[in-house]
Amino acid sequence: MVKKYANFLQVFLFFVFLSFLPTITYAQCAGNDASLTICDYDSAANASVNLYSLLGPSATPGGTWSDDYDMGGLDPATGFLNVHAISYSGVFSYTYTVEGIAGCTDNSSTVYVTIGGYTGKPSQTIICSALGTYNLFQAFDGRFLSPLLNGKWHDNRTNKDIEESVNVKELSGLYSFTYRMDAIGSCAAPPQATVFVKVVRAPEAGEAKPPLLICSDAITNYTNYDLYNLLKDPDLNGTWTDMGPRPTGELTFAGDHVIDIEKIYNRFGAGTYNFNYSVLSPEAVCNADDEQITIIIERKLDLTGATLVVSPDICETEIPTATYTARLTKGPAAIPNGTYNVIFSVSGPNGGIETVTANFTNGILLFPIKSDYFKQVGDFTVTIIDVFAQNSQRACTNVTNNLSDILHIYPIPDLTGAKIDQIKTCQNSDAVAVISNAVKIIDGIYDLRYNISGANTANFQTVRVTFTGGVASFTIPDILNSRSGNGVITITNITHVISLCTNTANLKGNIVINPLPNIANLRIQIANVCFGDAVSASVSGLGNLTDVTLSYTLSGSNPSTVQTVVLNPTGGNASFVIPSALLLNTGTTTATVTNLINNSTTCGVNISGVADPFTINPIPVAPTAINQEFCKIDGATIANLQPNGAQYKWYDSATSTTPFADTYVLQSGNYWVKVTASDCTSEPTMITVTVNDTAAPVLNTDGQNFCGLNTPTVADLSNNTNVPATIVWYDAPNNGNLLPSTTALTEQGRYYGFDFSGTSDCFSYDYLEVTVTLTDCDDVPNDFFIPDGFSPNGDGVNDTYVIPNIEFLYPNYTIEIFNRYGNGMYKGFNGKPGWDGLNYEREGIGSGMAPNGVYFYILNFNKDNRPPKQGRLYLNR
Repeated sequence: MVKKYANFLQVFLFFVFLSFLPTITYAQCAGNDASLTICDYDSAANASVNLYSLLGPSATPGGTWSDDYDMGGLDPATGFLNVHAISYSGVFSYTYTVEGIAGCTDNSSTVYVTIGGYTGKPSQTIICSALGTYNLFQAFDGRFLSPLLNGKWHDNRTNKDIEESVNVKELSGLYSFTYRMDAIGSCAAPPQATVFVKVVRAPEAGEAKPPLLICSDAITNYTNYDLYNLLKDPDLNGTWTDMGPRPTGELTFAGDHVIDIEKIYNRFGAGTYNFNYSVLSPEAVCNADDEQITIIIERKLDLTGATLVVSPDICETEIPTATYTARLTKGPAAIPNGTYNVIFSVSGPNGGIETVTANFTNGILLFPIKSDYFKQVGDFTVTIIDVFAQNSQRACTNVTNNLSDILHIYPIPDLTGAKIDQIKTCQNSDAVAVISNAVKIIDGIYDLRYNISGANTANFQTVRVTFTGGVASFTIPDILNSRSGNGVITITNITHVISLCTNTANLKGNIVINPLPNIANLRIQIANVCFGDAVSASVSGLGNLTDVTLSYTLSGSNPSTVQTVVLNPTGGNASFVIPSALLLNTGTTTATVTNLINNSTTCGVNISGVADPFTINPIPVAPTAINQEFCKIDGATIANLQPNGAQYKWYDSATSTTPFADTYVLQSGNYWVKVTASDCTSEPTMITVTVNDTAAPVLNTDGQNFCGLNTPTVADLSNNTNVPATIVWYDAPNNGNLLPSTTALTEQGRYYGFDFSGTSDCFSYDYLEVTVTLTDCDDVPNDFFIPDGFSPNGDGVNDTYVIPNIEFLYPNYTIEIFNRYGNGMYKGFNGKPGWDGLNYEREGIGSGMAPNGVYFYILNFNKDNRPPKQGRLYLNR
């Protein structure tokens, strides 16, 4: 606030006085260095020590603190130190720094803190020797502060200084240790602390011996087995438990350590069985010691009834490149999945004995056999000598029963000298080919490859035949006889199915094919209909046929057996009506042509792929709709009615055929809706639409007038209407923002009020528009005053000359400001910013800032005939 001066001379003398003051001053902004000694470390007061208070009165607040030794406990912003967070005694320094203050000769100070020793509150501790290493600092009473860490420990048993960690693995009994600290500065050495540690011997469950291995055929020798036999040097006061993975149930009471292994095998079979021995400590401080022993029971493998298959049997031409695999399939006895070693032998001139490793999986074991054993045509016997699990200890002699299989290497088949009898058939019908005189083919099953040329062409066709005594027959499928005329069949290859031995051939035979009706372009078409309408089928592509019998079936919604109809086509086209008795259901039905007979020649042809689906559409059910209500202000249209969608149309009557447009604005009344599906329209459903509205709010007389001195809000404006409890206000009539009730009113501000009905949940369609005035002020308050100065120095405080609240009390006021020479400096009125000290208001005065000094004003109130007021003000930057 600008100071008041009696006259211009006083102002002048004040500035003369200021001109003799020095322009730069100096100070120790961070205060003075200080020191602090704390001997009572555990005092509660030391949890929050104010270091800043030690710097003296010259310290400037707002600086930052640093922990020079990183000891912890310091708040760098406040300078409060928690001494209890420091774990060592000694002398530590903390630096306070102030930045950015001009004229400081010293912007940092240091506080030196001496912390005396503290040896804590000892207690007696019980520990277990199993810990191995124990930290003596754990032996203090946790309810008090922990001792500082830079003291020395003394073992009272050995009378030697020691480190804080003690090896208690071999100890048992009560031991004492003393902790002492030296004096620090003026702080005397604290009292020594003696802790007592009782070490309890950990229990010993012993050391497990190697697992016990038993073969199933010797299991009767283990009916009364003592589990202690599998432990070395255990404490004998422990407890045995069954670990599984399958519990045996052999341990039946506390202290039981004898089991019947035969019973275990009879109940659960071969496998690994684990038992745990646990010895408890006499005192709870030690955990129990556990040791696990293992018993392994191996099952004697029995391959009685197993089978061995060695594959593949090959042709003599494959000998150089063939590879071989043996497949062993178990017999009735179970064989567990796993990895096994197999010893086998191979007969023949290149035979031998070999051992391989393979996996049994679900009773099947596969392993490769070297091709070196099989070098010529013939039969070779592969025999299994032994099979045993890879991880087996070979405790059992397994039963293999000389499993064996014979591998065959076959000769190549040969059709030289064979013949094919003449073949006759109808077009699109199967034909039978007979091969005879194939004296070089051994009896068996063969695959033939053949080509057809002539009226029909087909290459690389295959067929499987059985040769017996040099004779075989096979069917040529109708698809290869699609054209009438003569042709030739040539067998080009023969393959023995069992051995896959193959050879080329050149065996030929003649084919005669009689013609059938041409149905290449045959089509059937049926249009979709509504339920109950006649269904007509159009048939095309009948060529020059004039008398035919057509067979068809129906599938889908209306399945039927084969139906026949006689047609007399004209120009290749005909039509017929499907009997209504066959069409009893709505939905999709497919008509499929199955056969066409030329009645003139009696030659017929089976047909596939000629079909047409058609739909029998149901009449839609009238839609479900309920009476609906809307708010007029929402401008609801037909599109807002439910149900809606492209299939629904709304009408103004039950018989109307012209629907409303979706954009038609709803009015109260009756509306009818129909649904259309697959071009079928339902019966109409009527609903009643109610469009609700409430009256616009009404403003009380002069309800728009307020006095700005009272800081009126939107809530005050609501109270000036006929519906203060339900009216809401917006800043625009459309798409405006909702105004909270606490929103302050503004001079000449426009507000738009809508009433809300709790019954219909609707806002009024019409609204109340109000323009507010804040100049309805009748009484001038006692605190109304005219300032006598301002300071336009840009600091944000009193930078312009304004008269508070005059715009509410005297809205038509004017004010003029003059310098001491009578020159006009500023002319103001309601809505114009206050004078900011610039002399731009009158011609003849240079632009720029007005100088400090006294100025004069004339204020015209222009209300209630109040006379103008003259006065002076002071401008001081």
